[in-house]
Amino acid sequence: MSTRLTRMGWLFAASVLLAGCGRSVEHSPNDPSDLAKWTKDVRAKPGPPLQPLPPITPFETFNYDAQGLRDPFDMASAAAGISANGPHPDSARRKQPLEHYPLDALKMVGTIGGKGTGLVGLVMTPDKVTYRVGPGMYIGQSEGRVTTVTENRIDIVELTPDGAGGWLQRPASIALNSP
Repeated sequence: MSTRLTRMGWLFAASVLLAGCGRSVEHSPNDPSDLAKWTKDVRAKPGPPLQPLPPITPFETFNYDAQGLRDPFDMASAAAGISANGPHPDSARRKQPLEHYPLDALKMVGTIGGKGTGLVGLVMTPDKVTYRVGPGMYIGQSEGRVTTVTENRIDIVELTPDGAGGWLQRPASIALNSP
């Protein structure tokens, strides 16, 4: 009985396949006349309407009225406006040993002294050499001058260029490293 059902299944599958292979004259996709007619019909249809163009805004003119002012790109005129009275580094001053290191490479490792004698900070370089630092000494690569030394930090005022040929004072500090 199972062989008979198997044969019937194969016969049904073969008939379905043969029916699908049959060619219909009315709807043949490979018929050149139908393809040409379809192409002609599609081209004859009007296309979708185009979006309208956005309105054109008129260009606004700008009058540059700074002919009599200083040229911002002329370095000679920029240097003429710099005051010599502001903060500036002392080029005649001899560099101190801690000015050869960037400020972030230095570590405060302690203090020496007391209230009567004033505190002196101990700063270690990346070379593992420890230096004594007090108010008025210079430290770091940005013309940093020590202003105060406390038990847990050293306060510094650095001079940084302002971009226009002058100098700005910027506060900085080195804190005591806690183990």
